[in-house]
Amino acid sequence: MAICRLDKLSRNEDVQAKLANTDWDLVVCDEAHKMSATFFGNEVKYTKRYRLGQLLGQLTRHLLLMTATPHNGKPEDFQLFMALLDSDRFEGRSRDGVHTVDASDLMRRLVKEQLLKFDGTPLFPERRAYTVSYKLSDAEASLYKSVTDYVREEFNRADALDNEGRKGPVGFALTILQRRLASSPEAILQSLRRRRERLERRLREEQILKRGADLQDDDQRLPSLTEEDIDELDDAPDAEVEETEETVVDQATAARTIAELQAEIEILKNLEALALKVRRSGTDRKWEELSSILQNQAEMFDAQGHRRKMVIFTEHRDTLNYLSERLRALLGAPEALVTVHGTGWAARSAPRLRRRSNRTRTCSSCWLPMPPAKASTYSERI
Repeated sequence: MAICRLDKLSRNEDVQAKLANTDWDLVVCDEAHKMSATFFGNEVKYTKRYRLGQLLGQLTRHLLLMTATPHNGKPEDFQLFMALLDSDRFEGRSRDGVHTVDASDLMRRLVKEQLLKFDGTPLFPERRAYTVSYKLSDAEASLYKSVTDYVREEFNRADALDNEGRKGPVGFALTILQRRLASSPEAILQSLRRRRERLERRLREEQILKRGADLQDDDQRLPSLTEEDIDELDDAPDAEVEETEETVVDQATAARTIAELQAEIEILKNLEALALKVRRSGTDRKWEELSSILQNQAEMFDAQGHRRKMVIFTEHRDTLNYLSERLRALLGAPEALVTVHGTGWAARSAPRLRRRSNRTRTCSSCWLPMPPAKASTYSERI
């Protein structure tokens, strides 16, 4: 038996060469939707993961693909996916109106509501999802618009870059800034500050070395990121994801000259000042809504008036630190909050957190920085 990480095999050609000399009775691939291929016109774009799936299909007598992620809805792409199981039957592209892909004899689909324990009770508790709407304050709205305008302008400049290896990290950096803007005032403030400081450091280096008007390529300092690489980060170890995001957000820029770099730094200074103003004002509409729910919603307390135990997820560490501080002040007891960093540590800590929660009423919340998809999985373990 062998347990392998999908991306490790798909990225490493040496390992694939060794794998090609083996044979297996059964291969099981979890998160199989990532083994994707897509039609662009009359051409097919194959990901590294898809190529790995083709190789595995040739090496095993039985291939089981598992996923809980819906397909993108394109019949031709679904047919490519099913070709991993039966390349003869699903080879090529179906002509519109001629026939549809029927995979009923190869596929079994179950929704969570249908999954039961051995005693017949539901495996997962009922989930009720509600969206809490809130209106930004004038200062928050001004910051949101200014950062969004900056991101849009930099995206346009990144599109004009001839160096495709540089375009990917710049676009990724700007996407992360947008997510942090939506996360909390603290997250966008610290992100803007770190980005300004790193670009100022680079500007000083360029000026000291007197490299002239043009900036030297900074690609050697940045990870080379294609769209597929960015998608693969979803399954990367937490430390790798955090390191990549911080490196790219702090350094990736579309500036091609010293003058352009200086201009971007000035924009970042203005944005940082706006974010600092919002932070110091104490105005945070998202926090105000959360605080109101925690204090005033009847569902937050049991019949005896004790605060219910909760798990709250956030994606960014800056937001975790900021909200932990505010929540401890709200609850009035530092021991009422447990913070967990990263999905790997969180998964190992689930049993311990559950035991502590069962022993005491003071452990009412824990904050974990992770994407929503991973948060959903982890919440079911607790």
